[in-house]
Amino acid sequence: MKPIITRIWHGTTRAEHADIYLDYLEKSGIPDYKNIDGNLSAEVWRQITGDICHFWTVTKWDSYNSIKKFAGKNYEKARYYPDDKDYLLDFEEQVEHYETFEY
Repeated sequence: MKPIITRIWHGTTRAEHADIYLDYLEKSGIPDYKNIDGNLSAEVWRQITGDICHFWTVTKWDSYNSIKKFAGKNYEKARYYPDDKDYLLDFEEQVEHYETFEY
């Protein structure tokens, strides 16, 4: 069985920006993921803990080559958008990749 590759990015905002940032993700990163051949799905996970909101984008891909179409040659690095600076509290450099087996 050929694995699916799951790519996970994590970021944090202030809790007061949770809805604004979710809307921003829906208009920026999510369409970019979905427009790449080889993207199988995209999800946003969100958890508000006190004053901080954690976001994860969880995308599934048919191969690392497809991920490179989105993220470039250095696909293990996080990809950011210009307005991220208005919301994110930090900029994690790396994303995580997992081989995923669906049954």
